[in-house]
Amino acid sequence: MKSEDTPFEGGPMDGRVLPVLVGMTGHPPKTYRIPVPDPAGGPPAVLVYRRVPREGGSRVGFARWKYAYDPTGGKGSGRKWPWSRPGTGPDTDPDATPGGKPDDAHG
Repeated sequence: MKSEDTPFEGGPMDGRVLPVLVGMTGHPPKTYRIPVPDPAGGPPAVLVYRRVPREGGSRVGFARWKYAYDPTGGKGSGRKWPWSRPGTGPDTDPDATPGGKPDDAHG
């Protein structure tokens, strides 16, 4: 696998550069989670960093990335499927064909 040296910005990892594995498209993951062990023996805390574009790319068409600290640590918005938006789908589409048989005049 190929890796890319990616800078981290904000939070406890501010200023560090780590090698991050990139996928087949050459992009690192959208979120990078770092588990930090609890010194008291409890469950580990998780630092969450989100991928953002880096300013001043050296080559045209070649996106460079960095990770910015997400203090909330919440889940990202995830995939945005068109059918998952409220008010969409066959039950709410006014142009959808009504139920019943196609040749039935009364629905």
